[in-house]
Amino acid sequence: MKVILLQDVKKLGKKGEVKEVADGYARNFLLPRKLAVEATPSKMKEYELLQQQQENKEAKILAEAKAQAAQLAGKKFEIAMKVGEGGRLFGSVTSGDLAEKLQKQGFTINKRKIELPENIKSTGTYPVRIKLHPEVEVTIELVVTPQEKE
Repeated sequence: MKVILLQDVKKLGKKGEVKEVADGYARNFLLPRKLAVEATPSKMKEYELLQQQQENKEAKILAEAKAQAAQLAGKKFEIAMKVGEGGRLFGSVTSGDLAEKLQKQGFTINKRKIELPENIKSTGTYPVRIKLHPEVEVTIELVVTPQEKE
């Protein structure tokens, strides 16, 4: 019997896959537990339509990430921090600080997607990787400068 999996099933397959299984396994285990539905022609059309919609959604997300990467590529962002002797910062620059700076510039990026090379504890220029999508990554420059005293 052909079935469409509604959930991941151990040792059988992932959600959304079409599998050929024994009739008894389908009738006695998969169907009563709502882990799968029988792959009738109407269910197959429904499944194909859902799969097409999912692919379109993923393609749109990827296109948006590529567009944002094109805007960010090669840009420099400057953060002013309180500095002590020898250019050492009081504290450090975090991915949250950079996400806040990017937010002010009009880029909405989650701080978890920002990868700092190391703990930034002194002034200078640092390369920062931002993973916008599993397939899209961009590198920007972060310039840490001393904050002007008031």
